[in-house]
Amino acid sequence: MFLTMRQLLILVALTTVFSSCNDYQKVLKETNIKAKYELAQEYYKAEDYKRALRLFEQIAPKYVGKPQGERVSFFLAECNFKRKDFDTAGYQFERFVKSYPKSNKVIEANFMGAKSYYQLSPSHSLDQTDTDKALAKLQNFVNTYPDSEYYVEANQMAKELNQKKERKAFEIAKQFNKLGEFNYELLKTSIAAVDNFIAENPGSIYREEALFIKVEAATNLAINSYAVLQPERFQNAKELYDIFVKKYPESAFLDRANSLLKKINKGLDNKPEEISATK
Repeated sequence: MFLTMRQLLILVALTTVFSSCNDYQKVLKETNIKAKYELAQEYYKAEDYKRALRLFEQIAPKYVGKPQGERVSFFLAECNFKRKDFDTAGYQFERFVKSYPKSNKVIEANFMGAKSYYQLSPSHSLDQTDTDKALAKLQNFVNTYPDSEYYVEANQMAKELNQKKERKAFEIAKQFNKLGEFNYELLKTSIAAVDNFIAENPGSIYREEALFIKVEAATNLAINSYAVLQPERFQNAKELYDIFVKKYPESAFLDRANSLLKKINKGLDNKPEEISATK
């Protein structure tokens, strides 16, 4: 009975894997450092980073202070990165830079270290401590190596992380506004949060929506204020509306802003009796 081509290919593949496994297990138990080093490089080239990593981990202590130590150290970091162990990779790339400051791999190691921390940055809704760390690493790289081949990618990653932090701050202000529609104190907090966001992120992609939210919060604040305070607060909301429309005359939020304007004008037309109570 003849084997089909597909069956033959599978048989060859299984034989290769079995042979490779035998070689790996044999070398893994040996004390021959050179054999482990050579096989580790073969596994690395074959993108079998799990086996390559284990071998490099075994021989790394033996090569400390030797010419091959630099190469092994870099491979260690790269294998962890390829296996998505970014925390370990970041640490090992930093360690490489400190151990081999004159290496021709220093720029790449600095970049890969920063990229490792970039990969650890979580969703905007979570704590941004790792994002801050990644941003610091990327900014340092961009400032230190402006002519590097990795400059554009590093700059793009830093931009992405900055936008993530902007979104985090913006979502907080947005949430205050949503919760504060009928809550006086939360409305004041929302306006303050938007003001802080705009001041700290003047070029943000969320600036347009942030300015609209400020109009909305100021309008609701006026509506929920005591009558004696309403004229001034409706006037403030009107001024904010005018600023928003002037800056974004074709805004996607224009219809909603115009609906707010109707409430503002209605509030300005009222002549409430002055009362002593204030908020």
